[in-house]
This record gives sequence, structure tokens and C-alpha cells, in this order.
Amino acid sequence: MYTFLLTPEFDKWLKKLRDPIGKARIIARIRSAEAGNFGDCEPVGKGVSEMRVHYGPGYRVYHVRNGETIYLLLCGGSKSTQKKDIKNAHDLAERYREHAND
Repeated sequence: MYTFLLTPEFDKWLKKLRDPIGKARIIARIRSAEAGNFGDCEPVGKGVSEMRVHYGPGYRVYHVRNGETIYLLLCGGSKSTQKKDIKNAHDLAERYREHAND
């Protein structure tokens, strides 16, 4: 069993999402990962991974691992904003790592 923690950035993105079915699929995907089934998930550099949700515009959820069983959900996006979202995820991961070392 894994634990996923939400950053304020991820929480804000998810709450602003206007697609109720897409939102439900994203939440279901996270629940599946909590149970150990990460499915379509690939590293995108700097310790950040991208969880792909094959629905709608191709939703993406960016996360980092913290320890053995904890994951931090950094931000989300879609295929069309992927490059910008990956840069944002890298920046957020760095910021949270610096915070963890304080």
C-alpha cells in the first residue's frame, strides 16, 4: 500500500478541472496506484514521474517518491501542456526537496 500526498498546486489544478468524468478517472487512477498498480507511468527526469490517464485530452499527473511508500503529487496537466507541466513539476520537486532539508 502506498500513500499519496497532494501539494497545494496539485489540489488547485484538480479542483479547477471542469471535466467531472476526467476528474473521476484521475482520482481512480491515483487510488489504483495507492494499491500498487501504477499502470502507464514513466520517469520524466529529476526524480519526477508522469502518470498518464488515457481519457479526454490525455491527462497527466506528476509525482515524486519520498521514502519507500510515500508519493507527493506535484501537479497535473494534459498532453497539450506536457512540456510546460514537466518543467513546473521539476521546479516543484526541487522546491519541496529544499523544504524537506530545512
